[in-house]
Amino acid sequence: MELLSEDEGASVIRFVMDSDQPQDPSDIVISWRHPAVDVAGYWDPGVNRERGLRVDFNEPFLSKATSLAPVAVLYNALGRNKLTFALSDALNPVKIRVGIHEESAEFDVMVELFTEACSPIAHYEVMLRIDTRERFYSECLKEVGEWWSSQPGYAPSAVPEEARLPMYSTWYSFHQQLVPEQILQQCRLAKSLGCEAVIIDDGWHTSNSERGYAYCGDWQVSSERIADMKELVAKVHGLGMKFLLWYSVPFVGIHSKAWNSFEGMFMNRYEDGTAVLDPRYPEVREYLIGIYEQALQQWAIDGFKLDFVDSFNLSEEQKNSHGGGRDYDSVPEAVDRLLTDTMFRLRAMKPDIMIEFRQKYIGPLMRKYGNIFRVGDCPNNYSQNRIGSIDIRLLCGNTAVHSDMMMWNGKDEPKNVALQFIHALFSVPQVSVLFDQLPDEHVAVTRFWLGFWREHRNLLLDGTLMPTAPDLLYPVIYAYNEKQWLAAVYSDALVRISFKVEQYYYIVNGTPSDQVTIIVDHEIEARLIVRNCQGEIVNEQQTLLNRGVHLIPVPPSGLIKLQLG
Repeated sequence: MELLSEDEGASVIRFVMDSDQPQDPSDIVISWRHPAVDVAGYWDPGVNRERGLRVDFNEPFLSKATSLAPVAVLYNALGRNKLTFALSDALNPVKIRVGIHEESAEFDVMVELFTEACSPIAHYEVMLRIDTRERFYSECLKEVGEWWSSQPGYAPSAVPEEARLPMYSTWYSFHQQLVPEQILQQCRLAKSLGCEAVIIDDGWHTSNSERGYAYCGDWQVSSERIADMKELVAKVHGLGMKFLLWYSVPFVGIHSKAWNSFEGMFMNRYEDGTAVLDPRYPEVREYLIGIYEQALQQWAIDGFKLDFVDSFNLSEEQKNSHGGGRDYDSVPEAVDRLLTDTMFRLRAMKPDIMIEFRQKYIGPLMRKYGNIFRVGDCPNNYSQNRIGSIDIRLLCGNTAVHSDMMMWNGKDEPKNVALQFIHALFSVPQVSVLFDQLPDEHVAVTRFWLGFWREHRNLLLDGTLMPTAPDLLYPVIYAYNEKQWLAAVYSDALVRISFKVEQYYYIVNGTPSDQVTIIVDHEIEARLIVRNCQGEIVNEQQTLLNRGVHLIPVPPSGLIKLQLG
């Protein structure tokens, strides 16, 4: 063990293990105690809505290349960091637990290495970064992300500009019932509203509509769905939009030809009639890469939605499987090789290719391959889009974070439709509705909020991000730079303006209330402009806000602008 660096509460410790000859490593546990003083909440990349403190006999969470990331945080009621720690090895399986030890009122912190089979090794080293500085927790997590990306072999993918613009998805709007002319009609409408790409989801490869994956594996276009894929891509390009195509990477279905070709090279079963390919076989990796190369070459698509990468998991029966034609023992190492080779070959053909990954495979190693991280499926659940997108953004640097596809009922009120956009404000919007079946009010809401997002996306995506009270699921989220400042409020919480900017302040009302309460720390003289959920101005006047508390009327799902100068 070696202390590499120590800087006023932030330390990096290196652990080195050597052996005279390669051998299968046994479980190794790194543990320590941390005082439970001024701690209100807990966060890790898979915490979702359960942010309460754990106990020391809770199940640990598992981090590996295709699942989450090896980092956890304890913070106080003001969101100030009390403990942030991260492991440099985001490839191999690691179990992590932070739980209260009742007898001492301390947190028992455990990091367990080598929890799954891996190749025999003679040398292993890993760094543990421990940060106890009382800074806002999101600043500490941002530094963890930067620390990871600076490690050899962890450099993130470049992010094309198109990956930072709204997209239309066919999943919730069409599911597997794909009809090219109808897709093109939605693309025309989506383009007019501000979307710059379409993702063709499940259904293009099969005429079966049972929603399972028993027909996956061959990845040939179903002529009953799409007669000419190359022509469809060309028509989408003609509309000025990019084209991404969905694949479930690990799955092979019993009704595919690939089932017989690769039987004996499965590592697990996903569901009845669907198996998970074992990437430790070189022929499995070559087969999958060849499929993506062929699609890129034949159809001139712009990117891939590579789904279910987190399903590369060994069954209990194969936990210790080795050899037998496999050139890797470790599944994470094999997946890393699969994705490394995939991206090397695809980028040789198209350097700016877009790759979408889905929560929860959003860790630092996944940034090497994917340049779009999307929130896990949460149809019609706008609050989950808020929680999921912020959880991803806390760690992912400049990788484009996308909302799950927004969908809603055509009979809903416009103010509720607007919440879909407002709660996903700090991510790139994806939308999946049939626009020509929506009432005009819904289209107006969509047009306004996509337009607002595009106008301010540099602030929303690149400004300093400050999501408050993670234990309360981010009730107020701030983004700001020297010129602009925006707060989105999602509960009856107070909004505090304590930062001076040059151009404007925005307050987005993501609640059903008809007013917001703000605390101003300095005098603000500005033009007050209030809009409703469709962007219509309902109030405009010159105003002077003195230091103190102010109650500002604003419609539900509306917007306040304080224009300076």
